[in-house]
Amino acid sequence: MSDMQRTPRQEMIEIIARIAEVDGDHPTIVPGLSIHRHSSSAKPNCAAYKPSLAIIVQGAKRVLLGGELFVYGASDYLLTSIDLPVFSQISLASADEPYLSMNFQIDTTKIPALLDRLGEQPAASPASSRGMTVNTLTADLEDAALRLLRLLDRHAEMPILLPLIEQEILYRLLVGPHGARLRQMTTAESQPHQIGRAVAWLKEHYSRPLRIDDLASRVSMSVSSLHHHFKAITAMSPLQYQKQLRLQEARRLMLEERLDAGDAGHQVGYDSQSQFSREYARHFGEPPMRDIGRVRRSLVDLLAGEREMLSEG
Repeated sequence: MSDMQRTPRQEMIEIIARIAEVDGDHPTIVPGLSIHRHSSSAKPNCAAYKPSLAIIVQGAKRVLLGGELFVYGASDYLLTSIDLPVFSQISLASADEPYLSMNFQIDTTKIPALLDRLGEQPAASPASSRGMTVNTLTADLEDAALRLLRLLDRHAEMPILLPLIEQEILYRLLVGPHGARLRQMTTAESQPHQIGRAVAWLKEHYSRPLRIDDLASRVSMSVSSLHHHFKAITAMSPLQYQKQLRLQEARRLMLEERLDAGDAGHQVGYDSQSQFSREYARHFGEPPMRDIGRVRRSLVDLLAGEREMLSEG
């Protein structure tokens, strides 16, 4: 099929499927861009989402933020404007039509300069208080995302075109239905910006005991205002956010650094091994070592399948 006959989405499917030949999450030579392929749905998995634009070109996905569920597919995009610990699950995928997606990290430090160039804009309230939103993919945003993917085959053009495409993507998001949230996240002393500072502190000091009044003081907010706006943006209280950070890091330590459950729990701030095990099982559905054993077996099976596919190719 020629380029003239293909729709933008068909071309995006072709590029991602060709470059991501095996299942998994694949970083690319384009800074901030990763592509993803999975041939089956899977058990929900914990993840740490950074400010980013995620576009599914084939398949569908569920993302659980606190107690709120976001569902999006090939006609939508997921915009994340602040670091958020979530559960994600690929809900539509098959060997014949694998889940294919792209994720482009948003460099929030580039937004203020773009806002200066845009000048004064009519005041608008955010379409949602959440730091994560789903919206219908527009033709303009889809076109910019396609041109970003094309850079994977046009290495020589990347130094010139990447900054222009990145700026256009930021512009499309800023003037879109959730642009007000991005604006507020980068506006000094706005409440969303203050919550961003609180999140940054929690990420850096997640293993420390958390005193809410100290955190509120650090970001120049009252305790009640911190609670209200933190939950509005993250769908969690600061304590719940810290707990998710701790449990996700403990899981990483057990999987990647092969720490036992006791050492991992202690390293992320738990003094009680029994409390760590209870909260881990409540969060991940299984006690630590049973969960880690299952994940390791799944990884072994996945690697074996990839080696088989590569040898056949």
